[in-house]
Amino acid sequence: MEIHVRTLCCFLRDPKNPPSAFWEQLDGFKCQRQVRWSTAADQSEASEMINRNTGRTIVKRLPDFFVVGTLFLAICAGSWTPAVAQQPPATSVQKSVETPALPAPETYKIDPRHSFAYFSAWHHLVGRVRGRFDQVSGTITVSPDPAACSVDVTIDVATISTQVSQRDDDLRSDSYFDVKKFLTMTYQGRGIHRVSADLWRMDGSLTMHGVTKVVPLTFKYSGVFADTEPNQPARVAFHGTAATKRAEFGMGARDNSTEVGNSTAPDVDIEIDVEADAKPTTP
Repeated sequence: MEIHVRTLCCFLRDPKNPPSAFWEQLDGFKCQRQVRWSTAADQSEASEMINRNTGRTIVKRLPDFFVVGTLFLAICAGSWTPAVAQQPPATSVQKSVETPALPAPETYKIDPRHSFAYFSAWHHLVGRVRGRFDQVSGTITVSPDPAACSVDVTIDVATISTQVSQRDDDLRSDSYFDVKKFLTMTYQGRGIHRVSADLWRMDGSLTMHGVTKVVPLTFKYSGVFADTEPNQPARVAFHGTAATKRAEFGMGARDNSTEVGNSTAPDVDIEIDVEADAKPTTP
């Protein structure tokens, strides 16, 4: 049986042999195998098996056909495996394009329509209240020298939104932001240093509710827009995170005992997403 299958493999690989000739060859081997298996049976039973009608003979021979086919595939697979292993490596088109650590040196103006500052504040120790400020403006200056990079961001506090109008009004009151006295909050800093391959940190100053504190900002350059219209300034994007305590800015004294307890950990997490356009060069 093993000799027959190897012979069939060689027969099939010869381009001079058409598919019909392969099946004739296979049928010949099958008949020889059938006779050998019937030698131990009674001669009359062997004659009766050979003379059965065509339909029943095909059904009878199907199991043997699958045995031959399985061995055929197993033998041929050994010769095909090296061809698969020797496939050429992936082309350069499949490699991902790495984003530079920073955009080109330039001063970029923040687009208020596509920039947002989010916050997540502790609520009764175990919960969270999330919100955002919808009006963010300012500039980002990128320099070849990290020490010369700078940020100047202004946030309109009155645009705060937590999706609950009653709560938003309370946050605008003198118990928290006191927007009648302090219309904006600002973040200003100069100099950055690398934290990891794509993360930077700036130890800038956050001014809020009339109080200024150093609040580290960790940020990532997300990339430059590839579909900017011709003759339009380059547009870039950044994502930053920070954390602080509301009590350090004189906010929430009315509720802090129940909101944050005696914890010394930051109780307000801040995220900011910014899109900014390169400022046109003055002739």
